[in-house]
Amino acid sequence: MEMTMCFPLLLLICSLSTAQLQTEADNEIIPHGKQTESQGREPTNASDRQQTCTQDINAVLREMSATLAEQRVEMRHLQRENEAQAAKLRELELQKTEVDKMKQQLKAQAAELSNMTARTDVTENQVEALKRDNEAQAAELTNTRAELTNTRAELTNMRAELSNTTARTDVTENQVEALKRDNEAQAAELTNTRAELTNTRAELTNMRAELSNTTARTDVTENQVEALKRDNEAQAAELTNTTARTDVTENQVEALKRDNEAQAAELSNMAARTDVTENQVEALKRDNEAQAAELTNTRAELINMAEELSNMTARTDVTENQVEALKRDNEVKQVAFSTSLLASGSGTIGPFNTYTPLVFRYVVTNIGNAYNPNTGLFIAPVRGAYHFEIYIGAHGHASHPSSVVLVKNGEHIFIAYAHQPSHYGSSANGATLLLEVGDVVFLRLRGNSRVYDNENHHSTFSGNLLFTM
Repeated sequence: MEMTMCFPLLLLICSLSTAQLQTEADNEIIPHGKQTESQGREPTNASDRQQTCTQDINAVLREMSATLAEQRVEMRHLQRENEAQAAKLRELELQKTEVDKMKQQLKAQAAELSNMTARTDVTENQVEALKRDNEAQAAELTNTRAELTNTRAELTNMRAELSNTTARTDVTENQVEALKRDNEAQAAELTNTRAELTNTRAELTNMRAELSNTTARTDVTENQVEALKRDNEAQAAELTNTTARTDVTENQVEALKRDNEAQAAELSNMAARTDVTENQVEALKRDNEAQAAELTNTRAELINMAEELSNMTARTDVTENQVEALKRDNEVKQVAFSTSLLASGSGTIGPFNTYTPLVFRYVVTNIGNAYNPNTGLFIAPVRGAYHFEIYIGAHGHASHPSSVVLVKNGEHIFIAYAHQPSHYGSSANGATLLLEVGDVVFLRLRGNSRVYDNENHHSTFSGNLLFTM
């Protein structure tokens, strides 16, 4: 304002100085012959200039007065605006204080959510541990029941074998019926146990789903907190625009209040769910204790039955040995097998640098299970005469024949050999051998030889017991 008042004064001083300099210049230019006339007119010009300067000064003063009045009005207007802005700034400061309080509340809620998440993780770990304990106890209970079932079956068989041959059939039938009923009862018990385990697993699945939902909601709440922080930063940046920012801030405050209420309700729900989960954990613990008690009772029953079994073992040894002998006699009289080289597909085996055992994996018949398709070995179960047959083939090759050897206990017995440079060639051979119990018979692929097989089963190895000796 001081610069505005000084500017007209400077203009006045400059105009007066210019007028005085112009007057002096005019006086110097006037010729000497006219000095007398000029001296006569000097008083008149001086009075005129004085009047003109007075009028200019008055005009400037009037203009300055008007300017000062305008500036006073403008100053009052600016003062009112400043007062209004100061009131708005005080209101914004109050709103900022409220927003800071809400931020503190949000931080407290975030800490509480973190604690709830930690409790939820601990609860989930407890549920997993209880689930593993349930599975282990269920497996142990199943094994114990299976062992109990086997023990009961052995006791039933021993009691049946102690009776005479004529009455044994009827007693065995009754025992079979009893076993069926026992099996049905045990099957029902196992069904109930499985149903209980299924319900427990379903409850655990529901608990996991609920925990997953709680975690998801916690993540959503954290995202909402981050969004609220970003909104608060945007509000702080928009404090320069007072009128529009006030409305936006009020709306955001309302939104924060609603969010706080929603988060408080969600925290209450999470607390209630956590309590429900803890109750379920307690229920699972009680179920584990009940299962442990049941397992203890089952073990006691098994011990009692084991004692009874040991008492009956001495009386049934002779009968059991006789039954086993009869079974072996019946089994060893029926021995026969027939196999092919490849279990599926087609292909050629060999050539190799040395003799290589062949494993015939495709089994057509294996009566008596004397042939092992995993090792390719036939082991004689009884002393007797056995007959073996070999059929082999391969596509022709100039350097590699098709040749295998029948081996008994490491001794080469017979050979099957075929060699032609092209097309498919085959060979066959057979032998009847006297074998003792435990003698081993198998086939070897000769060095530098090949053998072929496909789904038509060209290469085969068969044998059967002719009679015992």
